[in-house]
Amino acid sequence: MSKKPDEDDYSVGSDTEFEDLELDPQTGQFSMGQDEFESVDLDSQASVESDIFGDPEPAAMLTADRLLEEKAREKNRPEGFWQKLIYLLSFGLINLGDSKKVRQRKELDARIGASFGNQAKYVPVLTRKGGVGKTTVTTLIGMAMALVREDRVVAIDANPDRGTLAERVKRGTSKTVRDVVSKASSITSFTAFSELVSRDQTRLDVLASDTDPMVSQAFDDGDYNVVADITGRYYSLVLTDCGTGIVHSVMQAVLQRADGLVIVSGGSVDEARLASETLTWLEANGLGDIAKQSVVALNTATFGTELVKLDEIEAHFRTRARAVVRIPYDPKLAAGAEIVFEKLHPATRKAARELAALVADGLA
Repeated sequence: MSKKPDEDDYSVGSDTEFEDLELDPQTGQFSMGQDEFESVDLDSQASVESDIFGDPEPAAMLTADRLLEEKAREKNRPEGFWQKLIYLLSFGLINLGDSKKVRQRKELDARIGASFGNQAKYVPVLTRKGGVGKTTVTTLIGMAMALVREDRVVAIDANPDRGTLAERVKRGTSKTVRDVVSKASSITSFTAFSELVSRDQTRLDVLASDTDPMVSQAFDDGDYNVVADITGRYYSLVLTDCGTGIVHSVMQAVLQRADGLVIVSGGSVDEARLASETLTWLEANGLGDIAKQSVVALNTATFGTELVKLDEIEAHFRTRARAVVRIPYDPKLAAGAEIVFEKLHPATRKAARELAALVADGLA
């Protein structure tokens, strides 16, 4: 027999608990009075959300070290013959660390791969004398950078005298800077822009100059600014292979954007003197700061180098620039043909990487 419920079984509280209930004449339902609710400051709430989430992160923040679980990363297995052998024989109990050579390579990689921030960096490569390897140096820097960095690197041929930068890589397109200028309004994505450049095995993109010298000479400062603006949207580093005409309008536009600078000198007396005079011109035209922070690439493969005291040339430039790097003779560079970075002499690759690291040091 079921128990008859008491009145207390239906009680949920005293009568005072229902005093704040109000009857809505339209819905016929009870609701709490407005005084029971605190107003919410929407501006304050948005401010809190902003503090929590912060500003949008750049893509460069999505690194492997951040995203991969510890077990998915490469373990701290040492590199180097003896170091690796001892590590394996001891079943991982003895770890001597990387060899000196490996440590140096990783340190160089870290410098080359340093973040440049959210803004594209522009680095012109220039000289006042042709034939000293300016285009070759531009290519070497770009390849060394592109091999290590996780972002994009592009090299622009801004030589008004029909440059040959695109001939240093495997040509993937016949498009040139002129096509970029004419199609500027329709280039709204990296995919669209990538159709206008040639990509090397190292992931270096190269934008060619016009093959017609008459058309090349028509490439002026306004055209360069259009190209530079577009490349700045999609690339972290923009290298510019400049012509020898230092007073050309394109050169003025290039130098106005420069975040770093590479001066190329040959190993002969007149080549070194002209490179030094380039620094003098920069200082005389209000660009003394960038001249002092420039890096000099001393190409020792030019004619007459074997007769010159290279140590004296290097000592001279160390008083005027931030650093000097010697580029050794390499028969694969001397041919002036397509450059395959992996097939270069180890000393050449090392010099290119040191040059790239020094350039990156001034931009990070």
